[in-house]
Amino acid sequence: MVVFVSGAMLVVRGNSPTTSADAAPTCRHSVSRRFGPADCERRHALENAQEGEHAALRSQALTCYRTEATPHSSGGRMSRTPANAPSPFVAELERLLAKRRLSWRRLAELAGYHPSWLSKIRNGRLPSADVVKRCDEVLEAGGTLIALASTEGETGPAQLPAAPAGFVGRDRELRRMREVLSRETPLIVAIDGPPGAGKTTAALCLGHRVNGPEGKLYPDGQLYVDLHGYSRKRHPARPENVLEEFLVALGVPARDIPAGVEQRAALYRSLLASRRLLIVLDNAASSEQVLPLIPNAPGCGVVVTSRRRLNGLAIQFGVERIMIGSMTEAESIAVLRKAIGVARTEGESLSALAELCGHLPLALRIAAERVAAHPHRPVSELVDELAAEEQRLDGLATDDSVPVRTVFEWSYHDLSDAQARMFRLLGLHEGPNFSVEAAAALAGVPVVQARRLLEKLSGVHLLEAAPHGRYRFHDLMRLYAAERVEAEEDPEDRGASVRRLTDWYLHSSAAGGRALAPFRLNPLELRPPEPGCVPMTFADDKVALRWFDIEALNFMAVVSLAMEHELYDTVWQTAVALWDYLRLLRNPGRLWVDTTTTAQEAARAAGNSYAEGWVETSLADGYRWLGHYDRSQQLFEHALTIRQRIGDRHGQAWALAGSGFLAIDRGRLEHALRYAQEALLVFREIGDRHGEASALFTVADAYHGWQRYDEALQTLEDSFRIFDEIGNHDGQGLILVKMAEVHIARGEHQQALSHLDRSLQARRLAGSRWGEADGLARRGYTLQVLGRPQDARESWEAALALYDEVNDPRVTDIRAYLRGDAVDLRANVLSRPGW
Repeated sequence: MVVFVSGAMLVVRGNSPTTSADAAPTCRHSVSRRFGPADCERRHALENAQEGEHAALRSQALTCYRTEATPHSSGGRMSRTPANAPSPFVAELERLLAKRRLSWRRLAELAGYHPSWLSKIRNGRLPSADVVKRCDEVLEAGGTLIALASTEGETGPAQLPAAPAGFVGRDRELRRMREVLSRETPLIVAIDGPPGAGKTTAALCLGHRVNGPEGKLYPDGQLYVDLHGYSRKRHPARPENVLEEFLVALGVPARDIPAGVEQRAALYRSLLASRRLLIVLDNAASSEQVLPLIPNAPGCGVVVTSRRRLNGLAIQFGVERIMIGSMTEAESIAVLRKAIGVARTEGESLSALAELCGHLPLALRIAAERVAAHPHRPVSELVDELAAEEQRLDGLATDDSVPVRTVFEWSYHDLSDAQARMFRLLGLHEGPNFSVEAAAALAGVPVVQARRLLEKLSGVHLLEAAPHGRYRFHDLMRLYAAERVEAEEDPEDRGASVRRLTDWYLHSSAAGGRALAPFRLNPLELRPPEPGCVPMTFADDKVALRWFDIEALNFMAVVSLAMEHELYDTVWQTAVALWDYLRLLRNPGRLWVDTTTTAQEAARAAGNSYAEGWVETSLADGYRWLGHYDRSQQLFEHALTIRQRIGDRHGQAWALAGSGFLAIDRGRLEHALRYAQEALLVFREIGDRHGEASALFTVADAYHGWQRYDEALQTLEDSFRIFDEIGNHDGQGLILVKMAEVHIARGEHQQALSHLDRSLQARRLAGSRWGEADGLARRGYTLQVLGRPQDARESWEAALALYDEVNDPRVTDIRAYLRGDAVDLRANVLSRPGW
């Protein structure tokens, strides 16, 4: 920059102004790339100017320079580099002087130059090659000063590859990353995510946007490198080699680049100290690979992509972690529509195709390419092809693109043997998520070791973290893991792993059932778990209930896995072990029916009549709760026949008791009383107090139906006393509801409300969602009768929310009632259930 002040010329280079009179006699011998002949002549023309004039000119020029110099624009954002920041050469010189505790005057003595000469260089004068060489020798800089001086005046690098065409989505993540890079002192942006998620694409789009039409945040250029962290064909890039490439790009002659990685990193940091560059480190393998490449300069932005979380990087530097995973459904459809063409996607089920691709960007692009390559074939054909899980990864490939399977392989082959074994064995677990303890049983390793392995797999995004300290697969990754376990584990090892996993669920469920209902006579006699399987234990019913709720969606998958491997005893015993949880109706009734139906098939396949009787009694109860009364009655009758034939007195009593519950539901009071009285005799004979109390309240229901209210209340009190003695909160809650119903029938609504409030407390202690909903609904009705409509509505709304959770059909009538429609609540919603 040249400024004329009062007829004199002042030269401003970098961020410091100097008069042309500051030029050294050796200007003609300086590094030729920095000076032209005209520069030297102008310098010598002003060589004899008075020093006082120089000081005045410098002061005026500096003011002019700072006022009029246009900052690097980023939408009005000022430069993060100070206006008078020294050049990289001077900055490194001062660092070396401070390190050796030398002054500039002492440096002049050692280098053989007058102090005023070095002062000019310190204030912005470009040094001659001889000065640079002498300073480098004196300070033992190992060529660093020579390399830094050689880069001044170089054009900034522009290494960033072009962003992929047609990029859509990731708007939220890109906005966040741009905001981070726009700060006065930007953090490092670390993008991590699973293979095929589009991390590189996001980084490239970000790099172009921060230097796009909205303003250049990094006008001094961009450095880019693919670190080959995950590649079958190339080893990960070595930091010293990357630094060499970067230094050459920054203008350092190859001959001046030091040999060691530490020396190269120091030179690299010095060069970037006063610049504003964006550095993109793509596909990093580890923090160790990246750390030497971080400039630690206030004006530079750094973007790192990796398949693993770079915890070591975050420990040493300020890092903004951006996890890029599957796209949203809207983003996935936008990707498909843009690639296939709007016209061809009209009326097509793009959401189904996106779902089969797991909303993974790589899979979406491949699927879109396959559709686009065949203009006359509808999207639905590819949807049908990908619907078969065993063919899906084959279908997500084209001739000229990297298949999804191959991208997964790059990560898989980078695992240790123990990590790879855990990964593929998890392909046997087909549930939506799994715990550390379940994974430990599957692999036959201690929980501590399993936790470390899962953390490693999650760290490289082959697994995803799930709530409650659990893990899950991406859908396509699960298919890949299933392929690997089939290909690499022999049948015997697979079978042993399945036995350990299913045993873990069986014994954990049995322990949970005992915690929920310690008062119940358990019909199961379990063999010890497989070696390497350590089932869960539960301190109390609350801990057990929490475990059941978290694992609920896995039970059907585990039962199916055991059935597939012909572990028939495991299948039916697991279903029976779940009964004490399922009857609390905390989940949709289909879970009860589906698991027990599979158990029925297993019992029959094993030819085990004892098992068949218990399973069918549970299945009949499940169908009863779903309102399928005919199917329920068939199952109860068949179970009773089996129990009578094999002499299973305990099972016979429960089949009779269940038949009594069903008869109450259907309004057949005589049948209900007969079944209950028969069951009561057997329960008392074998000492099952839980069964005895259950049979008693069915007797009370029959009395209620015949309006024998005093007898009904007395019988209910007998039943309540037993439930209280054995600690059955759910039973107590049920009896209190039945007592409330008797009081309602007698017009004693205030007494009924008191019983209902006590019932709610008991049901909540038991964790019975359906029981709580039932109590709230009856409470709403009672409050309405008592003239408290607002309280009644709140109770009805709370009941509706709970009924909705368990998919109870009562939600339809309750919604209609709350809208003001005419609904017979007593007949449709508040009928007395047998249990």
